[in-house]
Amino acid sequence: MKKKLLLTMIGIGLLVTGCTKNPTLKNGEEVIAKIDGKEFSVEQLYDKLKDQGGYQVLINMIDDYIVNKEFPDDAEFEEYAQGQVDAFKAQTESYGQDFLTTINSYGFKNEKELKDYFLSIGKSQKVVENYIKKTISDKDVEKHYNEKVFGEMTVRHILISPEVTDGMTDDEKTKAENAALTKAKDLIAKLNKGEKFEDLAKEHSDDTGTAKDGGLYEKFVKGDGTVDEFWDASVKLKDGEFTKEPVKTQFGYHIILRVKQEAKPKLKDIKDDILSTIVQDMLEKDEKLEQNTWADIRKEYKLDIIDKDLNKSYNANYGN
Repeated sequence: MKKKLLLTMIGIGLLVTGCTKNPTLKNGEEVIAKIDGKEFSVEQLYDKLKDQGGYQVLINMIDDYIVNKEFPDDAEFEEYAQGQVDAFKAQTESYGQDFLTTINSYGFKNEKELKDYFLSIGKSQKVVENYIKKTISDKDVEKHYNEKVFGEMTVRHILISPEVTDGMTDDEKTKAENAALTKAKDLIAKLNKGEKFEDLAKEHSDDTGTAKDGGLYEKFVKGDGTVDEFWDASVKLKDGEFTKEPVKTQFGYHIILRVKQEAKPKLKDIKDDILSTIVQDMLEKDEKLEQNTWADIRKEYKLDIIDKDLNKSYNANYGN
């Protein structure tokens, strides 16, 4: 509905520019409506709209201009936009709702108009990302690379989960925890005696996703769906080594056998990915960063809002 309102207001803005010829009052103002002998001019409507968020409609128009000047070609954003449309359609249909009726309720006439909206969103996000990237130093990139970029890890593991159920007392939960820990230690003892890791994983691991493959967990990195305790224990091992004590996580007790860790990718090959990651972290930590960035971008484009009322409203909201 917001989009429909904005389109309506933009349409009214076109009247102000004189794209449609209307009767005029004696003072030269164009008449857009009459009732009971009373005539209303486009200038009167324009003044009212200025007081009711008109500056934001103007800014939307200006930002659209900037976005399309920065990215005149849609090709880079086609996949993103279509993916958003497909996801929205799937979600709508999963609720048993008609897709076209739903998007109509949001002010979109058809699927193409919805896709154009997501194309605009994709471009806008990229404009902001590219601007913020320019504020990030090489030192910050190197720091992120050194502290948060790792070679992919492959391990085998055995998970022993405590048999805890709802309604258990604290003592019962403690007994279940101790039983799981004891079992994990017993399995380590069997490994020390030469029993095969894969066989023990298939027989005993509570991780059903990896147990059938002998506990194989391939090509993961820290933070990629893996709890820190699991990653930290894996990094400390050498290839072919397994943990001599069970590793406790929120899922239970793990026995980890490190298979191998790939070499860390070179900084020059992933620098742009790192920049994108840093930008997303910055946006998540500062909810005003995107708004402030757009204000800076408009400054670079030498924005000059000539109308004093609109300029006052803009400055009040963007602090220029």
